[in-house]
Order: sequence, then structure tokens, then C-alpha cells
Amino acid sequence: MTVVVVCAGGPKEELCSFSPYKEQSDVLFIGADRGALYLIEQGITPHAIVGDFDSLSQEEYELVMAHTNDRQRFQEEKDETDTDLALLKALTYTPLEIVLTGVTGGRLDHYEAAVRSIYRLQKEHPQVVLKIINHANMMQFLMPGKHIIEADEQYRYLSFFAHEEPIKDVTLRQVKYETTNEKISLGTSRFTSNEIIGESGSISFSQGICLMIRSID
Repeated sequence: MTVVVVCAGGPKEELCSFSPYKEQSDVLFIGADRGALYLIEQGITPHAIVGDFDSLSQEEYELVMAHTNDRQRFQEEKDETDTDLALLKALTYTPLEIVLTGVTGGRLDHYEAAVRSIYRLQKEHPQVVLKIINHANMMQFLMPGKHIIEADEQYRYLSFFAHEEPIKDVTLRQVKYETTNEKISLGTSRFTSNEIIGESGSISFSQGICLMIRSID
């Protein structure tokens, strides 16, 4: 399977658009807790649902359970979050890409937990692209090396931040503000709001972890 979309139960207005994924035949959808209900409301039948479902009413719970045969219910008291469980489920499909939505705009602890989970899983599974997407932003972690970034009119602005340690030998090409062998220090905002020139740009670096955020104006 090429892409797995994981929908968590954050504020509905923060969800990404499901339309591009609904049109693809090689996409699976996983609902985490209330995220399963969000998918059903969008006319999407989840391939799997996981969580403790403590955010659903009995009526909503019965509706969700009736929409898939692959369902895993966990106790409310557990080590993993519902989002973690859904991400682990997504990895069992050996996808090329995992898209996580429904984790922004609500509780900050849930958002921070989701970011840390994406970071950890990206390090553990470098062959999989993991992204957090909401209605206006796309976030992902980049490991050392060269990365081609395709232009996207929807996500015009491009920003880079150092995560946990400085990023060394940063070279940016085919962007409005190019650099050669520079450093992104922790805490700097200098590499915010760049733009791709042409069909694609690129970033390469030799050390560190880069948090890349693409945004709509």
C-alpha cells in the first residue's frame, strides 16, 4: 500500500482535506478514536479503527463499530495514546507514506505527543515518509542527506527548523533564498518562509534533524 491516512480526534476544522486521497485506489484510512467518526462523516469507510473510544457516545460508538471489520478497542488506561496505536497499525501495511491529521488545534499535550511520535517513528523507519497535515500546514522530519521538494501551489511557503541539535552544511537550491554549507542553529527563525522557484527545490545537510513545515498563506 502506498499511503495510509490516519485520522485522530482533534478539532474537525483542523483536518486536512481528504478529497485527494479518496480519489486514489492505493490509500488506506485508519481512524483513531473519534477520528473514525470523522472519516465516516466524510463518506470514508475506515479500513481499521483503534482506540479506547472514550470520546464517543454509545450511539456514535455503535455507528463506528458497524463500519469496519478491523477494529481494536483498548482500555482507557494504557501506555500508548490512541494516535500512537493508529500509527503502529499503519506501519503494519508497510506503506511508503503515512499522513497523520486531526492532531492540531486542540489540546497542546496531544499535539506535542503526536509530533514526538512522528519524530521517533521517522528515525526508526527512514524508508517511510511521515507527515502531519492540517487545513493549512504540512509538517515532516528530514534526516541527513539530500531531499527534493516538489513545488505545490497549495503549500507555497517553506520553513526549516533545527530539532534537538543544530543542522550542519545546509545547502538550499531552487528556492527564493538559497544557502551553501550553512548552519541552522537551535532557536533561530532565519530559515522561515522560503519559497520554491520552479518545479522543485532541494535541501541537503550532513548532520542534524530538520523539521520542515510547508504552509498556506
